[in-house]
Amino acid sequence: MKLASLKVGRDGKLVLVNRSLTKMVSVADIAPTLQFALDNWDEVQGLLNTRYQALESGELSGEPFEQSQCASPLPRAYHWADGSAYVNHVELVRKARNAEMPETFWTDPLMYQGGSDTFLNPHDPIVMPQSDGFGIDFEAEIAVVLDDVPMGVSAEEALKHIRLVMLVNDVSLRGLIPGELAKGFGFYQSKPSSAFSPVCVTLDELGDAWQAGKLHLPLLSHLNGKLFGKPDAGVDMTFHFGQLIAHAAKTRPLAAGTIIGSGTVSNKLDNGPGKPVDQGGVGYSCIAEIRMIETIQQGKPSTPFMDFGDEIQIEMLDKDGHSIFGKIQQSVKKA
Repeated sequence: MKLASLKVGRDGKLVLVNRSLTKMVSVADIAPTLQFALDNWDEVQGLLNTRYQALESGELSGEPFEQSQCASPLPRAYHWADGSAYVNHVELVRKARNAEMPETFWTDPLMYQGGSDTFLNPHDPIVMPQSDGFGIDFEAEIAVVLDDVPMGVSAEEALKHIRLVMLVNDVSLRGLIPGELAKGFGFYQSKPSSAFSPVCVTLDELGDAWQAGKLHLPLLSHLNGKLFGKPDAGVDMTFHFGQLIAHAAKTRPLAAGTIIGSGTVSNKLDNGPGKPVDQGGVGYSCIAEIRMIETIQQGKPSTPFMDFGDEIQIEMLDKDGHSIFGKIQQSVKKA
């Protein structure tokens, strides 16, 4: 199934969307919101799937689907935690801050809990009070949505609690991160509202691209209309989603509707940092990585962070070239 939330009220209006992302059908009589569906998944899943198949087969004509009508699939959530499954990214970004990376980062995932009350709509701007000194950066990632997860769940069992998959732009303010982390108390101002893809999907929609808790497809990022990154989300993922979920649930249960992010998708090249797309590499899922590589190679970064008017697009295509989740499309706008 493919599901989306239209911009209605605070929690959206749940609709089913066909595979080609052209038609939608209301499911208000089954589940008015996605959070309701997740809270009652065992009861509503079959009913939702029956209607989805009717839409896909043409038995239901549906209405035209426009991605710009969408809020994030969960316009607000009880819990949003973002991991760092791609340790290559962590290593590069820490080097940019002249911070050593402990060896334990390869065996024990990093994770932070972000704000989940004000998610951005997938086609709405990233509004900031200023750009100078903020270091506005996008981070293209994969995210999963869970049902109720018990405390102490194993990594293997955790995979069974994944209900939906979507994309996320985990906006970061690189200029504010060092000062916040120096206080020893974690991110807050440096991690503003995130945006998720217009559509989320059940695992069966991903076919054999979903294997062992990883999504094996390129994640595409276009910055100001130019391909910036196309790393494969299933490659160089040190921790699969089961491990990330188990980490989050080590000392607490997770409520239905919890979102767990993968962290910035990042691929190595010949056991070293990747190359830009125009140099034969797969590029990057954030600006911070290329700036670090420029610093290593040239002594200083030359790629600027995002400024007012800049636009980022994030999308994933299936093996036939069709968009799976729709497109995150955001420009930076002054408050």
